[in-house]
Amino acid sequence: MKLQGKIAIVTGGGSGIGAASCHAFAREGARVAVANRTLAKAEAVARAIESEGGRAIAIGADVSRSADVQRMLDATVAELGVPDILFNNAGISPSGRVTDISELDWDECINIDLKSVFLAARCVIPLMIEAGEGVILNTAGTFGIRAAKNKAAYSVAKAGVINLTRSIALDYARDNIRCNVICPGYIDTPLNEGFPTNARDAFLERYQPLPGLIGAGDVAEMAVYLATDAARMITGQVFVLDGGQQAGLFA
Repeated sequence: MKLQGKIAIVTGGGSGIGAASCHAFAREGARVAVANRTLAKAEAVARAIESEGGRAIAIGADVSRSADVQRMLDATVAELGVPDILFNNAGISPSGRVTDISELDWDECINIDLKSVFLAARCVIPLMIEAGEGVILNTAGTFGIRAAKNKAAYSVAKAGVINLTRSIALDYARDNIRCNVICPGYIDTPLNEGFPTNARDAFLERYQPLPGLIGAGDVAEMAVYLATDAARMITGQVFVLDGGQQAGLFA
């Protein structure tokens, strides 16, 4: 029970990496606030955790909106207590070049993938300072390290998440708040459901040195480690989980 007594908020907790992380945190003893734009998905994850003997609450929230983020925090504090862990995981992954993507779609991606991290951190950090410690984790992606074709808004947003992570780590280290970012490669989650199996397999064969699919649970295990005291001296770092893709130049 590596997180016994801890309280965690996970955004985008209704599916994929977020849901897997909610279950992993709960398994290690944390009480979990499952936040998701679709409340029904958050409720399903929270019910599953409670059926397994854990403690979880569901919160419907659009984390690109400051009022929703504040409501998410208020509900967590009221029902579980002050959060020790904030995992900013909510995100979307639209396609499009600069000349293809609409201004509306650009703004939506930046707001959900990047602005949400700022809003949640801004709300939670004062409580973590008062508590004397805290852990913030963010999900970016390998496209935040190296841009990809036809992914302009997503690549920009995730690159911003990486440097926002570093800024938070530097600015609040003396308050005993750690902040790190996880950059998955191709993950077998609902976010990638539109990727045809044959195209996916061809992509992995060409670009991922290690064989096999990376699952949401793999990312969740890394999140658990970074949230524990075993990682107490790790902050401001980028953790790449991509089967070796970033080890060399793309073919």
